[in-house]
Amino acid sequence: MNNENFTLSEKIVSPSYVRQGLQARRSHEQLVRVLLEQGKCPEEGWGESTIELFLNELAVLDSNNFLGNCGVGEREGRVASSLVARRHYRLIHGIGRSGDIAAVQPKAAGSSLLNKITNSVVLDVLKCAGVRSVSSCFVVPMATGMSLTLCFLTLRHRRPAARYILWPRIDQKSCFKSMITAGFEPVVIENVIEGDELRTDLEAVEKKIEELGAENILCIHSTTSCFAPRVPDRLEELAVMCAKYNIPHIVNNAYGVQSSKCMHLIQQGSRVGRIDAFVQSLDKNFMVPVGGAIIAGFDDEFIKEISKMYPGRASASPSLDVLITLLTLGASGYRKLLSERKELYTHLAQELKALAERHGERLLHTPHNPISLAMSLDGLQSSCDKAVTQLGSMLFTRQVSGARVIPLGMKQTVSGHTFHGFMSHSDAYPCPYLNAASAIGITKNDVELSIKRLDKCLKALKKEGNIEKSELGTPSEGSDEQTVP
Repeated sequence: MNNENFTLSEKIVSPSYVRQGLQARRSHEQLVRVLLEQGKCPEEGWGESTIELFLNELAVLDSNNFLGNCGVGEREGRVASSLVARRHYRLIHGIGRSGDIAAVQPKAAGSSLLNKITNSVVLDVLKCAGVRSVSSCFVVPMATGMSLTLCFLTLRHRRPAARYILWPRIDQKSCFKSMITAGFEPVVIENVIEGDELRTDLEAVEKKIEELGAENILCIHSTTSCFAPRVPDRLEELAVMCAKYNIPHIVNNAYGVQSSKCMHLIQQGSRVGRIDAFVQSLDKNFMVPVGGAIIAGFDDEFIKEISKMYPGRASASPSLDVLITLLTLGASGYRKLLSERKELYTHLAQELKALAERHGERLLHTPHNPISLAMSLDGLQSSCDKAVTQLGSMLFTRQVSGARVIPLGMKQTVSGHTFHGFMSHSDAYPCPYLNAASAIGITKNDVELSIKRLDKCLKALKKEGNIEKSELGTPSEGSDEQTVP
């Protein structure tokens, strides 16, 4: 409805009623105008009616929704199912063009506008979350692992002679395979144990640079968010080292946007040294479906190179999902979620510590990990060899998702490389343990129910272990029992 149509409407319905409706319409349009002018996440979230009005108007700008359009090409935004069309708000053309995921499509002005606005809003959120000096980013319809691969492939053009990627160890297969898939040889740097924490071995990293030669190293691939007792890498020191030896630095910030500490590490690393790009998951940080990531950095040209490395057009679904989510939450709503997560981390730590003490275990001291916690399982291991792995199964069947149980001595081969002590980020971590994380969206009920169910599982396993020991006994115990009157 434009002004002319509203004027015509006044001949049909009372002008005062139409003008009231026009004012209401303009309040929606004002929100859209501010978004287009500033390119920032609105401070207060929008209602669903405003978001749907905005998306429907974007869709009208795409050629597949033109009333008189007749397409004779191979890709004309045709959709067989009306349900699929509605699911995507009839934004069917995707984002980008052949050869550049950030390019504007002539036949899809609405989808192109969606892409540009989403990238701008996400950039604003990254700045608000703590990386103030980030200058460029884009949403890519791939999860974190493949997005890291895209970064490595882009660096190949800048460093064609390089063969190696230095990687402080973190036991997540996608991180390791991202380097293999890009055609490089990962050089695994084992972590050092400091107290209970697993930390970056800076001396080993520098020694490996000198051994291999800086010109033969594609980049250092570091990590922020991780499972305790592994803690974020020493990003500032690694960034200084990268600047010193002129080696690129790619940071896996998978679920680090939700942590002010992780974001501060990236900001400081870029300030004192070198960070070329950092990659974060959409689903882990913004509570949207799996399948998208944000690639961000401090050099506009390098981030543009990465976007041009993506072959062909791309799905707009991740961009659409995160834009809808951020417009719904607003900056204040997102900040509230981050604050609640932080508070519940403290609550989870307190509850897990109390539970550990009741069962003769302890909460591992990992102050440098702002998201994940770990509880020892030494006592459980001593009660029964299989009890640790059994605990993981019991928790899963009791609908406690996300908890990870790490036994000792696991061995896993990933793309030809054998990891000893797999899942523990170390060849020889001294104890088995259980992980729990306070991630964005967690509730107090999640914490309390999981602790309650974990308590029941531990009691059941220890009871079972004591029965087995009592039944087996030892020869001396058996003879003693027979002599009792």
